Amino acid sequence: MYLNEFSDGLGARDMTGLEEFASLLQSAGELGIPHSPDVRYVSRNTVVRHQRFHFLEWGDPEAPPVLLLHGGNQSAHSWDLVSLHLSDRYRVLALDQRGHGDSEWCRGGDYSAAAMADDAVAFLRALEVRDPIVFGHSMGGFVAMTLTKAHPEIPRALVLVDVGPELSARGTDAIRGFVQRNIEFDDLEEFLDNVEKYDPFRTRAHMARTVKYNLLRRADGKYVSKHDRRRFAPPEATHPGRGLALEDARGFACPTLVIRGADSHVLEPEAAERFAAALPDGRLLTVPDCGHNVHSQNTPGFLRAIGPFLDELG
Repeated sequence: MYLNEFSDGLGARDMTGLEEFASLLQSAGELGIPHSPDVRYVSRNTVVRHQRFHFLEWGDPEAPPVLLLHGGNQSAHSWDLVSLHLSDRYRVLALDQRGHGDSEWCRGGDYSAAAMADDAVAFLRALEVRDPIVFGHSMGGFVAMTLTKAHPEIPRALVLVDVGPELSARGTDAIRGFVQRNIEFDDLEEFLDNVEKYDPFRTRAHMARTVKYNLLRRADGKYVSKHDRRRFAPPEATHPGRGLALEDARGFACPTLVIRGADSHVLEPEAAERFAAALPDGRLLTVPDCGHNVHSQNTPGFLRAIGPFLDELG
């Protein structure tokens, strides 16, 4: 049983009248995140590459496009506060990647960055989106980099969140361990207890408002994580960053902003600096008071970091 609402067909479903949206506005108000009072926000589905993908669309369909690619074990809703803020000047497309959120799971179990990058390219072409600014966090950042390596003509610019060709094994192992230890629960409070220990940067109230996007309720009444766990086995075959090296960054000609969480153990400071230095048009910003999940743990700080970069793009 799904705990959240989304479009059940190919038609767009208006999300602004739902309790979920009111909950999001409450979080935005508490965090002081500015946004338009009149927001277009819909849930949609499309079929590309023989697979159904769910996505969230915000803002004017004629506005400059932004594509948001979430991290592993997350969903398009991880970007909701960012999408809300950006929707007054961009057409924001937040994609549930294969095996995540409300998109179909991959029948063949291929969760490589190459497969996900091909999904993103097909998705953009199906919607006739040109010159998008592509945001990618963690797994989504590997997808964005893989897309850019194969199709450097597609992104107008990149925003890569706490990710790069060189990641700390300590940090990635900690994430993998947390995911593998948190598979099923008897109640939502148990899940929130575990997340609260893992993530000291968000309030429990904010976590509680988003828990519905991360879990399903199984027929036996237990709550299970809403992603395909085959993505983690075997790890040597499914690690999303396989095939990417620091040298690849030298081919990313578009303006690229690398954002690091100050307390992240995934993208270490020296690795972030090497990555930004290798980019032809790259810059690095570190956001305080957050770890790996920069845009959800310190959303105001994240928005302050990306603001000047987006303004420069025009």
